[in-house]
Amino acid sequence: METLRKYIKTIDSINEWTGRIFCWVMLPLVCITIYEVVGRKFFNSPTIWVFETSNQLYGLHFMMGSAFALLHGSHVNVDVFYRYLTPKGKATIDIIGFLIFFFPFCIIIIWKGTQFAAQSWAMLEVSQSVFHPPLYPIKTVIPIAGVLLTLQGSTIFIKKLFFVTKGKEMDR
Repeated sequence: METLRKYIKTIDSINEWTGRIFCWVMLPLVCITIYEVVGRKFFNSPTIWVFETSNQLYGLHFMMGSAFALLHGSHVNVDVFYRYLTPKGKATIDIIGFLIFFFPFCIIIIWKGTQFAAQSWAMLEVSQSVFHPPLYPIKTVIPIAGVLLTLQGSTIFIKKLFFVTKGKEMDR
């Protein structure tokens, strides 16, 4: 049991810090967006590089923040019937959902994302725009985010399983 607590604490801590670090990606994203809007609207001087850079920054923020969002319960839930269940019923539904949907989805993201990134690295893929930024670094983030999301999901799954079997929250 102590090993599970250490595992949960470690994964929660990793994803907490990953989320805190990558939330700062929003700062340069906002700055370059403002730069583009001001340049385009006031100086009639649009740029080529802002669109692709902002897409990559947003993708980085979104993917690396996904496990942090899961840790803090920020993902969207469809709770038409869920809200009427008991806490134990909710935990049971969560366990089933993790097994049927979440973990298979994460496995596919890791598996296909790794293939996707490897192909991109093999050809040192760049964008086909005039700007030509490299795409392999952002594609590498896909399987990394998949791993972080899977690990965070496993800690939540363990907590829910403990609650269903023991009838109480797991002590930290």
